[in-house]
Amino acid sequence: MLRKTFAQELQQLKDAIVELGEIVQKMIMQSVTALRNRDIQSSKEILELDKEVNKRRYEIENQVLVLIATQQPMAYDLRLLASILEIAGELERMGDYAKGIAHINIRMGDTPLVKPLIDIPRMAEKSCDMLSRALQAFLHEDEQAAKAIPREDDEVDALYLQVYRELMTFLIQDPTTIERANWLLWAAHNLERVADRVTNICERTIYVVNGVLREIDSSDDEFRAL
Repeated sequence: MLRKTFAQELQQLKDAIVELGEIVQKMIMQSVTALRNRDIQSSKEILELDKEVNKRRYEIENQVLVLIATQQPMAYDLRLLASILEIAGELERMGDYAKGIAHINIRMGDTPLVKPLIDIPRMAEKSCDMLSRALQAFLHEDEQAAKAIPREDDEVDALYLQVYRELMTFLIQDPTTIERANWLLWAAHNLERVADRVTNICERTIYVVNGVLREIDSSDDEFRAL
């Protein structure tokens, strides 16, 4: 394979990662909208989208392994391929979180929500915004953006804490709401984990650019070595 063709293959893989991320973002937003509207059919559609995410992940992994086996990439190219493998896995797990929220809605059936959804949709919007920008940072190898985005995880954590406190208040006032409160708490937890995995994507972008693989600590500007 000529070097020019190899570079094209690498770019196609990066584009495939961004496309996979767009599907995952759609799943996340649709899962929360379906929960808020109690739209069971929409939740079932997410289960089908999850199959598409899994299929695309395996295709990306297979293509990466073929390139590693046939091109013997060194330095930057190997870092990029290894990071694509990792990010594909992160996106697949985020899709699982959206699928989990869909399952919650399906299991609830006709049971009414214990409270209107306010902060959970905000968590979804913020997480997806972070994910979208993290993927663009990876696509364009923007190290500064990759370092900045994880700091916003604190906003998602604050929303999760707000949801937790409100649901605990409902439980204290009426213990019979425990199951319905737990459903929403699990949905919020899944969204909080999405934001955590965005940080992992940012770490991989930094690794591609400078060859340093370190854990980003959103509490300050220093990184902790893995």
